[in-house]
Amino acid sequence: MTLQPHPEDMVPLTPAVFHILLALADGEKHGYGIMQDVETITNGQVKMGPGTLYGTIKRMLDKGLIEETDERPDPQMDDERRRYYRLTGFGQRVVYAEVQRLAHLVNVARDKRLPGVT
Repeated sequence: MTLQPHPEDMVPLTPAVFHILLALADGEKHGYGIMQDVETITNGQVKMGPGTLYGTIKRMLDKGLIEETDERPDPQMDDERRRYYRLTGFGQRVVYAEVQRLAHLVNVARDKRLPGVT
């Protein structure tokens, strides 16, 4: 059995990994649903293409951040070729570590009284 690193050792995350983890934070989604959610949560600033999405998903699966789920919606309402993904417990701890890291940086920016940072 391979030991996972500490979540803090995984940060900083790439933007693609961070956005996918955020998209999956509220439940499992299929690839296209992840792409849509990333676009929504970034107010359209990030539009993840299929190459970036699925390449990143493969690496995230290998690192144990996410897992493919066997649970499927009603087959009449879904395409059986879709794969659904969800966060693992480790993935949840890693996204939390990244949020903590970013929050610290925002606090540093506030302490330095950067214009526009409140």
